[in-house]
Amino acid sequence: MIRTAIIGFGTAGRLFHAPFLAANPAFRVDAIVTSDPDRVAQAVQEHPQARVLPDVDALWAQADAVDLVVVASPSGSHRAHVEAALRAGCHVVVDKPFVADAADGEALIELARAEGRMLTVFQNRRWDGDFRTVRRLIDEGRLGRVRRFESRFTWWKPTISKDWKARATVADAGGILFDLGPHLIDQAVQLFGPARVVHAEIDRVRPDVVADDDVFVALEHESGVRSHLWMSAVTATPGPRFRVLGSEAAYTTWGLDGQEPALVAGARPGDPGFGETPREQWGSVGLGDDVEPVPTEKGEYGLFYAGVADAIENGAPAPVDPADAVAGLRLIAQAHALAARAASDTQTTD
Repeated sequence: MIRTAIIGFGTAGRLFHAPFLAANPAFRVDAIVTSDPDRVAQAVQEHPQARVLPDVDALWAQADAVDLVVVASPSGSHRAHVEAALRAGCHVVVDKPFVADAADGEALIELARAEGRMLTVFQNRRWDGDFRTVRRLIDEGRLGRVRRFESRFTWWKPTISKDWKARATVADAGGILFDLGPHLIDQAVQLFGPARVVHAEIDRVRPDVVADDDVFVALEHESGVRSHLWMSAVTATPGPRFRVLGSEAAYTTWGLDGQEPALVAGARPGDPGFGETPREQWGSVGLGDDVEPVPTEKGEYGLFYAGVADAIENGAPAPVDPADAVAGLRLIAQAHALAARAASDTQTTD
């Protein structure tokens, strides 16, 4: 088995990583790093075979008993934890955002290469059922030539629930653009290829937040497709999750992939119906009012860890090339620069 340690047991570690590791017989969760008393209790209950360690120093002292480290800690700590894990001789999965700066990401990729270890980034939204459906429809030619791609992660959370997210600065990869942008940007680039940012609106709406919580980014792909991406914690009513406009038809779908809410509710990979979308939540394809429902592909986050196992055991490519995450970081940096320039120009005009 691949002996695995998870750093952090909040939403990412507990819900997005541990259940899929536990469901895959290639892995064994041997260690969980958390000092929060409630999370310690959860870790002991849900993974009784694992050692629960109070800090990363305790993990590095036992690094020879670990093959894979999953970095699911707050984003500002990713760089240090990934570097330490690689230098300890471990393979690494790091949650998004990879790091705060593209140059740091490139340095970690080079370190992984020098150490002969696998490094990959948890871009799990590549395995959302609705995204897999978009990809299928494009590959089948059902939409014709895609001209515009709209994608949203928006909700109404006027009250901040995680103190560290409210305090995290852009330098620590804080803000909703760093939190959700890696997913939306990665999906757009996966579908339509390299892009540049042509417009960005980055706002801070809720009181007492340090970084952005309401963002719009427009991309222009080298292929000619335009991607419009929204991410917001202060959207009172949602727009469509995807609206893909092509020369022959459009595809529209509402609501988020069901794997995350199922995990929050206590479901686990392998449960009946896990990852499946009910018919009433399918998206639709068509022209004008002439539309028809289209079955949503099954969501399969577990395929990411199947790819991790294949990479470690058989030398296959990592399921997500970390260079893709670095490309996304460059686009996030472009968006921040454009928005800052626009704000400066406005102040100058005023």
